[in-house]
Amino acid sequence: MPSVVEPRDELWMAIKQMAQSSSDSDYIEQLVPLMKDPRYSHQLQQAFAYFAEDRNKEIQRICSATHQEFTNSVTSLLEVRNDSAAMTAEILQVNQSIQESIRRMAEQKKALVDSRSVRQNIAEANQALNACLNVLRLANQVVDLLKEKNHYGALRALDELQTIHLKEISRYKIAEMIEKSVPMTQKMIGDAVMADLNTWLFRIRESSQFLGEIAFYYTDVRRGRNQARAEADERFAKFKLNSAIELVADETDEFDILNNEETNLEIEFTPLFEAMHIHETLGKSDQFRATYAATRREQKDLLLPQSLDLLDPECGDLSSLLESIAGFAIIEKATMAKTENFRQPADVDELWESMCQSGITLITNALPSVSNDELLLKIKGRIVLFMLTMEKWGYSVTAMNKLLVTLFEKYSELLKQRFSEDFLEIVSTDDYMPMPITSMEDYDKVVSVSWYNPAKPREELKFPLALPFSQMYPLCCIDIRNFLNQIYLFSDDYFQRTAIIDETLRNSLDELLCDKVCKSLVERLASQYPGQIVQILTNLEHFEVACAELQELLFNARTSPSVTGPVVLQATEDFKNAKKSASDRIFELVNSKIDDLIETAEYDWMATKPNTEASNYMQELTRYLHNIMSSVLLALPTEIKEFIYFDALSHASTAILNLMLDDSVKRITPAAVANLATDTAFLSSFVSRLNNPILMENLDELLQTVALMGTENTDEFFDVAQRNKKYGKVDNMKGAILIEKVTEGAAVAAQTPAKPAVSDNRFGTLGSRFGIR
Repeated sequence: MPSVVEPRDELWMAIKQMAQSSSDSDYIEQLVPLMKDPRYSHQLQQAFAYFAEDRNKEIQRICSATHQEFTNSVTSLLEVRNDSAAMTAEILQVNQSIQESIRRMAEQKKALVDSRSVRQNIAEANQALNACLNVLRLANQVVDLLKEKNHYGALRALDELQTIHLKEISRYKIAEMIEKSVPMTQKMIGDAVMADLNTWLFRIRESSQFLGEIAFYYTDVRRGRNQARAEADERFAKFKLNSAIELVADETDEFDILNNEETNLEIEFTPLFEAMHIHETLGKSDQFRATYAATRREQKDLLLPQSLDLLDPECGDLSSLLESIAGFAIIEKATMAKTENFRQPADVDELWESMCQSGITLITNALPSVSNDELLLKIKGRIVLFMLTMEKWGYSVTAMNKLLVTLFEKYSELLKQRFSEDFLEIVSTDDYMPMPITSMEDYDKVVSVSWYNPAKPREELKFPLALPFSQMYPLCCIDIRNFLNQIYLFSDDYFQRTAIIDETLRNSLDELLCDKVCKSLVERLASQYPGQIVQILTNLEHFEVACAELQELLFNARTSPSVTGPVVLQATEDFKNAKKSASDRIFELVNSKIDDLIETAEYDWMATKPNTEASNYMQELTRYLHNIMSSVLLALPTEIKEFIYFDALSHASTAILNLMLDDSVKRITPAAVANLATDTAFLSSFVSRLNNPILMENLDELLQTVALMGTENTDEFFDVAQRNKKYGKVDNMKGAILIEKVTEGAAVAAQTPAKPAVSDNRFGTLGSRFGIR
């Protein structure tokens, strides 16, 4: 017997399931590929054979189990057969009666068909009427939706009416009428949408300033957080606002400026989206974009005022302008972010640039009216806050940088003007006396603000004391420091043009120090009071030191990598030159006083009896030199005082020599020479007490000249070796003249005739010995 497939085989299971299925096609499609495949033909036959054999066995089993029941069933069937025969007779009778009924029904059906035709006509008319009424209802619904401002629903209803319902009644005239009204209805929907959009645009224009105000506030809060981070961790100090690090550090703060419950500000873009969608549905997207862009340009123009008032201490007008521009631009950016290809970046940037230029023009035109530097600093603060805010929104603020430079130039000019007035007042009201200090507290304050290095340690000071400079010097130092601080106040997170600040600061300081301080002090050198000139000289010296310190300070404060080399202030050289002028003025005054004293010298060149004491003018001269050096010039540095002493003694020596060499003095008697020797000895004794050999050298010419006039052996002067040894400082010509005058005076004094002078030679015979013609 051929082998059969196991019962659990897939073919067996498939045949079994097909047998149990109520549909012949459930599994037959699965067996068709197997039946066509020769590889499975034999197995399939075996499976069917096995299944048939199995079913036969099942039938035999069932029959064996129900044989008695089958027998009883046959008996029952026979009984049923007899009953069915009886019923057949009855059916024939019923059939006859049915045929009679059918005849009567045929007659009734004919009448029914006639009435059904009438009813069908009525039904068709009713259906057409209902369809038309439905269309009219939809048309009225469109109008109702428009009244309810459900524009999109109205457009959908109109589209449904046009594409579906009108086709159902296209054979009726009402369809043609409604079809003609569709374009007008579409226009009504478009106009209604634009009306709502214009209302929305008006509202957001009115909200622009408030939106900008909130944006400024949020930027200020962010700046505060950034500063707090920088104070807590110095690594954050180099990262400015809107830098990548700052944005990452601040990203945990979720603040939706357009929809914020705290500020009660909610700007919905639903009207815009609805208008976009409806115009897209109407096929007018390009036209709508152009209309929207034109409307925004008009709103931009309405946003800007005709003029700007910058004199408000709270910067109200400026804040309103900048907040309005910021809010308008933020909405433009938000529109770009919430839509796709609706607002072009070029159009938005064009609006932004236009608003910036208009704002810059308004600010620039109003800037000349501002004369307060503190107000200008507030104006700059508002502009920087505006720039930081808009930079966060991705706008370019390059144009505003030029405005900041203009503001800085104006700010520096105002500061320079204010400090110029302060400097002039300080210089003009100073008492030009050493500054008195009564306490250590006052001393510390002065030293802290002044560039002053005390000669004595702080612990050795005794109060009261007087500082070398007058009160104007520390006051000017305070103003200089304030000027530096206020200039650097302009520099912040945004204005980092250190090269401009450094150059402006250097030029402004130079102008203030040179024109307002140095020149003013130089003008006061015309004073006739040496004490005031000395104090001016002392102040100038300290200002020169301050300029050197300022140069170092400006160099260290300079952060611009593009600028190299030291910082040089012209004021340093000006103060140095002014010191020279002050020194010259002191020399001039001292020498003028010396000239006045020497002019009082009433020498009797033909005296016959010498004096026992020095002349009055010489005593006054030495007293004057002592007093001025010990009081008026005491505050001067030692080297300057010695230089003044040197120059004064040199001038006095020359002036005394000039007395003897004057053309009016024809002869000098020995008694007059003795008086002159007494005066020069008195002057030499005074100078020797100063313990300065250099000063003594100043009198060498005078002393040697007087000694030559008093010697009896004048031939030594004409011997080169002897002259260089004893009279090396005496001028050859002057010595010869004086020898001749003394010789003639001695001759007169002895009542002996003097040697006749050589004709046409003022120097006489002595001059000829030197080859003088």
